[in-house]
Amino acid sequence: MSNTAPSSDGNNGGGAPTRSSSAIVAEAVAGSHDLKIKGYSLTKGFSAGRSIKSETFTVGGHRWCLRYYPNGCCLSDAGSISFILFLDDDVDSEVTAQFKVSLLDPDGKLVSSYSTGTRKTLSKRGSPKDSHAIIQHKDLEKSVYLKDDFFSVRCDLTVLSIFSELDLLGDLPVPPSDMHRHFGELLSGGEGTDVTLEVGEETFGAHRCVLAARSSVFKAEFNGSMKEKTDASVRIDDTEAKVFKAMLHFIYTDSLPQVEESDAVVMAQHLLVLADRYNLENPKEMEL
Repeated sequence: MSNTAPSSDGNNGGGAPTRSSSAIVAEAVAGSHDLKIKGYSLTKGFSAGRSIKSETFTVGGHRWCLRYYPNGCCLSDAGSISFILFLDDDVDSEVTAQFKVSLLDPDGKLVSSYSTGTRKTLSKRGSPKDSHAIIQHKDLEKSVYLKDDFFSVRCDLTVLSIFSELDLLGDLPVPPSDMHRHFGELLSGGEGTDVTLEVGEETFGAHRCVLAARSSVFKAEFNGSMKEKTDASVRIDDTEAKVFKAMLHFIYTDSLPQVEESDAVVMAQHLLVLADRYNLENPKEMEL
């Protein structure tokens, strides 16, 4: 219960301690990009693995583009059309993206049966190593999705962003403790007392647990084999009632009651003797 001055433990020079908070925030930023392929028949003859790059678009704070592979991105995809999402940006940390490329009908609506996508984490400029064909040449050419040698696709992209941020309120001062006031009211109110201390002609109600917590002597009396362990009243000899009352006030509040200036020196001497008798911590705090 003693108020000790903070040392080099991080407190701000003895002032009120501060409290701060932070958060790790995960956000998903979504966007889309439509790509029109005009002159399909002229690109159909490209060799597998050869691509055409779209214009760059931005989602989640990063630049992206689509690579259009008219004859697949590898030999196994030959005879089909593939698209790969490409990170067209230099990054310092990993970027996680989920994308789907879907064929569009002439009205601009998604054709769910012709789509491909994946979720990838990229650590540098580039693209996922794998790709999937979106549609074969023969299927596109006999469908309504190819009109006047023209078709469109849409890339739906979601970028996951993870970052740390401080609480916008910043450092919040913690109000000083008023525990001493509550314990003082506990003593003066007499609520819940479980032992009576008799000093001279006066009696004082107290709480065994508080006395034991503050004094190793009281702790031994109440928890040991002494008869005071079970007695409802304990006799205190060899001290004055007003001195013992002041010590009780100190035990509960870590402060001393107001005394007359003429009595201060004598009271302080008696209190120090009593503090030593009951092995109280910080007896110097009892100086008036």
